[in-house]
Amino acid sequence: MIKIHNLSKNYGKDVHALRDVNLHIKPGEFVSIVGQSGSGKSTLIRLLIAEEKMDSGQITIGGWEITDIKNHEIPTLRRQLGVIFQDYKLLSKKTVFENVSFAMEACGFKSSDIKKTVNQMLSLVGLKDKRDRYPHQLSGGEQQRVAIARSLVHKPKLLVADEPTGNLDSINTREIIDLLKKINNLGTTVVLVTHDRDVVNSLRGRVITLEKGYVISDQENGKYLL
Repeated sequence: MIKIHNLSKNYGKDVHALRDVNLHIKPGEFVSIVGQSGSGKSTLIRLLIAEEKMDSGQITIGGWEITDIKNHEIPTLRRQLGVIFQDYKLLSKKTVFENVSFAMEACGFKSSDIKKTVNQMLSLVGLKDKRDRYPHQLSGGEQQRVAIARSLVHKPKLLVADEPTGNLDSINTREIIDLLKKINNLGTTVVLVTHDRDVVNSLRGRVITLEKGYVISDQENGKYLL
């Protein structure tokens, strides 16, 4: 699913965000990427979604080498990835249904297909009964579930979750992690980037640890020990 070879990214001469990173994430895996602030986690995500360009190395996602991806190809790449962030990024003046359907409308899908898919995704995240509410009428956990539903409308094989529970309390955190596990069990590869030690240790899965731009640990059934 994801192959990364000798990946490096610098910001100026003195900031080495990533240094010779090599990783292979297989289809269907649930992988946690952890590390202290400044370890390179966010930079790695920005490179995966082609928000930034790497300085050297290669990234291949689902057989597509994106090392030299052209600007006009980036929307196609991002439709193949589901991405969720800490801050939800919902449109405040659109309903739950409209927030989730927006990405499909922008791609020109038929209204009947949009309705069917959006309802499926809202059912998956447990929000079909709140489809007509606006973001301000939802809890933080519910807003994040809307964001997850939106990320799944193109039925991606890979879901990247960048600190998805950073703004949530422990109860909502548990619900979001359980939802990510459910999505993974349905066949989607999940890459979770987080600093939450309790979340990572409860998953008992593969843990990749970054420190100062290097991969210092890659363990099955690992723990967040930093």
